[in-house]
Amino acid sequence: MTRNTLTTTLVAAGLAMLSCQAARADLLDDIMKAKKIRIATDLAIPPSGMIDGAMKPTGSDVETAELLAKDWGLQLEFVQTTGATRIPNVQTNKADIIISTLSVTPERAKVVDFSKPYAALQSVVGCLKSEQVKSWEDLKGKTIGVSRGTTQDTTLTNMKERDLKLSRYDDDATMVTAAISGQADCVATSATIVSQIGVKAPARVFEPKVPITNFDLAIGIKKGEPKLLEKLDAWVQENLKNGKLNAIYKKFHGTELPENMRS
Repeated sequence: MTRNTLTTTLVAAGLAMLSCQAARADLLDDIMKAKKIRIATDLAIPPSGMIDGAMKPTGSDVETAELLAKDWGLQLEFVQTTGATRIPNVQTNKADIIISTLSVTPERAKVVDFSKPYAALQSVVGCLKSEQVKSWEDLKGKTIGVSRGTTQDTTLTNMKERDLKLSRYDDDATMVTAAISGQADCVATSATIVSQIGVKAPARVFEPKVPITNFDLAIGIKKGEPKLLEKLDAWVQENLKNGKLNAIYKKFHGTELPENMRS
């Protein structure tokens, strides 16, 4: 075999390998071929994800996932997850996408790609209504419950100068149970979840006390899937424009999406 022939053969083999890798890496094609989409959703974080009295998934993220599957003509499979396992689920191919109150942050953007935001989350420290808390200074000495792996966990952990005392729970459901049972008088989570605590335990009404920040919520996918990301962006944009995503959010959260997101 001549040197030119060998070079040509190696180049052809390399191109063929790259072509195969590209084909395997196209997740959108795999999803459409299977006619099924696997969506990682936390079903223990009301009102975004929960199980109703008939033992069926419900909530704003659940209905968002159902709308997407319906629009794309796909069977929907929920992959139950927690805050800490959402991203690993797509990285290890246990789920195709994440629709589970996934806040857009620079840290997460290093390991997953985000669609256009489909909803928003107001992040706060909420405490018992009777607690005299109005500022970060008032939280000194108090234990704040937080779900492991959430943006609240990361944000408060990085506030080293505030010397905050955190108690970590595996998921939001466990954290809410701790608040209801009296194990935690303050929690760092979304304003929506804070309001849910009083619904479940009227004797322990919580309210937002100290704002942390507002986050955009987006659909998360593993990196390197441009076709899937483009299709998700178009879907989000269309359903914000036609009002369907706003209607889902308002149904479960009692408020409309931010005006700039709806316009």
